[in-house]
Amino acid sequence: MADASESDADRRRREAEEAHRRLKEEERRKIEEKERKKAEVRKRLEEAAKAKKSGGKKGFMTPERKKKLRMLLRKMAAEELKKEQERKAEERKKIIAERVGAPKPLDNANEATLQGILKQYFQRISSLEDVKYDLEYEVRQKDFLINELTIQVNDLRGKFVKPALKKVSKFDKLKIQAKANTEVDFRANLKSVKKDTFKLDEENKARPEWALGAKKEAEE
Repeated sequence: MADASESDADRRRREAEEAHRRLKEEERRKIEEKERKKAEVRKRLEEAAKAKKSGGKKGFMTPERKKKLRMLLRKMAAEELKKEQERKAEERKKIIAERVGAPKPLDNANEATLQGILKQYFQRISSLEDVKYDLEYEVRQKDFLINELTIQVNDLRGKFVKPALKKVSKFDKLKIQAKANTEVDFRANLKSVKKDTFKLDEENKARPEWALGAKKEAEE
């Protein structure tokens, strides 16, 4: 019984020692890993500082590579633009062929053949004009219907359609108001002057001596 209890105590003691040893090893491993990372970072910073001090090596995108890249992009853009123009030209030819038809052989054609070709073109133009008139009439009818439906919807909603007003800037409004305030009726501010104020009084006027002398001679 005593031997069994001693063996259990030894086993627990050994397990505790083993756990303590493992814990110390784990801590030591973490410390070593931390120191190693610090050393790597320190080394990287020192290398970067040395490279910066000595001019360092050139970056990936050197001026020569940038120039080649720009030339390549321009070349690709020109090719894409050329392909787009060719595609549009093909579509245009296809649409013209569908609407106009294949060109008629006019070389070495006699008068009867030319008259037949002209009649065909005339009939085609007439049919196209009829289709054009029908489409324009249909568009006008739909516009009128849309306008009527819009008016009905606004009436049902009780919405008043505001008329289009002319936009006037705030500066123009202030300028017009200032002009109206500065207008002055100068004629109303003039003083009224009597007409007889500056009229010569013939009775009270003193005549000159030569006039009086001539009068006396006439009387004598």
